[in-house]
Amino acid sequence: MFLIPLIAIILLIGIVTGSNWFALGACTLLVVFHFARYFSEKWASSIEVERTVSTNETNIGESVNVGLKLVNKTKFFIPWLLLEDTLPKRAISRPNRALELVGSAAKLYFFRPGQLAMLAYKLIPRRRGYFRLGPTLLETGDLLGLHRQHRIVSETNFLLVLPKLIPLEGVNVTTRRPMGELRANERTLDDPTQMVGIRAYRPGDPLNRIHWKATARTGVLHSRVFQPTCLQGAMLVLDMHRDSNPDRNEPMRTDLAVTAAASIIHTLYLMNQPFGLISNGRDAADRFRQEELASDYSNRDAIRLSVQKEEKNDRLKPLIIDAGVGPEKFSEIHRTLARLERTDGLNLCQLLSETQSRLPRQLAILVILQTVDEEAALSLALLRKQGFSVSVIVNQHTMDGADDAAAMLVGQRLPVYALPDEQSVPTVCQNMLLMR
Repeated sequence: MFLIPLIAIILLIGIVTGSNWFALGACTLLVVFHFARYFSEKWASSIEVERTVSTNETNIGESVNVGLKLVNKTKFFIPWLLLEDTLPKRAISRPNRALELVGSAAKLYFFRPGQLAMLAYKLIPRRRGYFRLGPTLLETGDLLGLHRQHRIVSETNFLLVLPKLIPLEGVNVTTRRPMGELRANERTLDDPTQMVGIRAYRPGDPLNRIHWKATARTGVLHSRVFQPTCLQGAMLVLDMHRDSNPDRNEPMRTDLAVTAAASIIHTLYLMNQPFGLISNGRDAADRFRQEELASDYSNRDAIRLSVQKEEKNDRLKPLIIDAGVGPEKFSEIHRTLARLERTDGLNLCQLLSETQSRLPRQLAILVILQTVDEEAALSLALLRKQGFSVSVIVNQHTMDGADDAAAMLVGQRLPVYALPDEQSVPTVCQNMLLMR
């Protein structure tokens, strides 16, 4: 925009000095500037872009093809046009990139009237997450560099990368209840649907347990004997607070916790056992603003800032998916775990206090956390004393203080399991840490 004051100064000099050359030069520059602006705007508005993504949901390691189709809808020649498909900077940056870019998401074009062009690249997910693809940024201008035009020319797509599912050798978290599918180690409550025999009547046996056919046949009262059973199912509580999941361990530790949670829920789903999820994390979809972006900007930096700006999420509402069975319930939790991120809202103690009324007493409560303080240990112990079957998975390596965290929990008589690395996921609910 510095040309406008320059033209005005030249024109003023020409008027004051009476020089026709100054006046002619000023008028010429003014005409050239307006022509440059006019054609830049026409060129920018003449391009239509359509993005095609091979899939909107994928797994880690599976490539995703992204294609952009560009069409010049007008009869103008476009001398140069720079097209760039914006990708999340944090996701494609090293060292812990979530998306590996194969090819280039930007290219320089020359367009003839009605010309069709293509831009294609691949994305290979390396970590789970929820990522925005686009919008597409367009930049063009005149050959003299007097005016440049920037626009957003396509819609936004979202890519969901699901967490890994690692086969488990078993889930050793059970809770005793009257009816269930597994044999209990301790005789506490019997399943009235599974009779295993009869015996002589004992004082105190209820009348509904008397075996009337045997009694009539022998003339002596007999009672039915039932199999004591338990139900194997779990409500997972996943701690995703920033204070208990420090930055120095990110993103490896939260991804490991999500992988373990998804694998446990998948195992319960295959066993046709009930499962649910409670977390103090946030859904990554909440980070993206819902309002429409403007179509014209002064420069590319302004576009990137507008696209990559995140909305602050200060909601304290916990994420709760009630326990259930079936593929729909598993798919809902699996997708939710893919989008789950750390937050600075409710800590673990506040989460347990807020959601206690939603915790099912007939299922085991399996808590996955990284760091443990005295307040968290007391909250979990209180939950156990109130009748819940609570187990804890410590998502720490031994060198990071996992033994101290486990000792604090074992001191509260809580079953504790270790999760030092991804290789321990298959047996995460098998190797219980015992108090010595």
